[in-house]
Amino acid sequence: MNKNQVAYMPIIISGCALVLLSFGYRAGFGLFLQPMSEAREWGRDVLALALAVQNLAWGVFAIIAGGLVDKYGNLKVLSAGVFFYAVGMYAMAYSTSELAIISTAGLLVGAGVAGTSFGIVLPAFARAVPEEKQGWALGIGTAAGSIGQFLVVPFMQFAVDLFGWFQALQYIGLSAFLMTLFILPLAKYGGPSEQEKEFKTSIPLLSVVKNAFKVRAYVLLVFGFYVCGFHLAFITVHMPSYLIDLGFSANIGAWSISLIGLCNVFGAYYAGVISANKSKRKMLAAIYAGRAGAIALFLSFPISVVSVLIFSAAMGFLWLATVPPTSALVAQFFGVRYMTLLYGIVFFSHQVGSFTGIWLGGRLYEDSGSYDGVWIAGIILGLIAAGLHWVITEKDYSDRLQPAYS
Repeated sequence: MNKNQVAYMPIIISGCALVLLSFGYRAGFGLFLQPMSEAREWGRDVLALALAVQNLAWGVFAIIAGGLVDKYGNLKVLSAGVFFYAVGMYAMAYSTSELAIISTAGLLVGAGVAGTSFGIVLPAFARAVPEEKQGWALGIGTAAGSIGQFLVVPFMQFAVDLFGWFQALQYIGLSAFLMTLFILPLAKYGGPSEQEKEFKTSIPLLSVVKNAFKVRAYVLLVFGFYVCGFHLAFITVHMPSYLIDLGFSANIGAWSISLIGLCNVFGAYYAGVISANKSKRKMLAAIYAGRAGAIALFLSFPISVVSVLIFSAAMGFLWLATVPPTSALVAQFFGVRYMTLLYGIVFFSHQVGSFTGIWLGGRLYEDSGSYDGVWIAGIILGLIAAGLHWVITEKDYSDRLQPAYS
């Protein structure tokens, strides 16, 4: 290990551990949809709405957190994120009304995820490692989230089986404070660098955003990432209940989400490595088209344990493989100075898609008793996203932000 690697490996290890826990907890909320809804005598649309709000809040707070990180650094944002995450999950167990569950599982946890996951960690990696290692670092960081999904979701299901959903939520909420252990190494990789401080730092962030939205490629990226959120959130939240409705045990649903995470370890890592040297827009177009094809095939054959596992593996390879090329495109378009903010806006579109997928799944299920309409929407949106990314022009647009510096 050379001197440069010694300098940045603690940041990589800490960031990966943080994302592992943050994304792992988040991926397991669907396990509570059926038992908590029955215990509270809610329709599935109530908790689904709260989890939809969680994803939307994640997107809103990601933009706010991105702006705060770019201006003040990582430490306070990460610390607040851990606090909100842990308290939100713990208080979720005591939520007995729709307003309470939206406030805890929705707003508090959403703010917590925003302050502890990809939107903070990946830009820190981009700042910490040499440019030639950025694709590798982004792939490693994204893969860590999937390892969390693989490891933490079965643990959460085990806790539910052992203690019941009520106590399990309390214990899981308290365990989230462990994320505090991984904050300090990331602290200095946010905010302006010493070199950047030589320039005028009181740049209105609104001007940066307005100029970024004048770039057609960035706008296409923003709209395309909506579809990623739609796919991921709908499957994560509703797949366990969907399989229970078909007669499978709750453990099959948990292992479906876990297998998606395991396969995405490889999908996300290699997406990061490949995106360092290959066309990112073509890679994204292929991923979205692949998702549409996987869903279509899954619905075309009788649902069995084997077909569930095959579908989960296929989606897993494509799951977060979108994140490294998407975040790399933001860095390619505008550099890393405002990457946290500008990636946060792209990610907000992702979370609007997440809100739509989760909420629509719950609403249509209560209205029709079926998830079929949302599955079909996922196919159509996947094909649309493939087309949007295909026409993106990959180049440096950082000069478009220059008016903000005057």
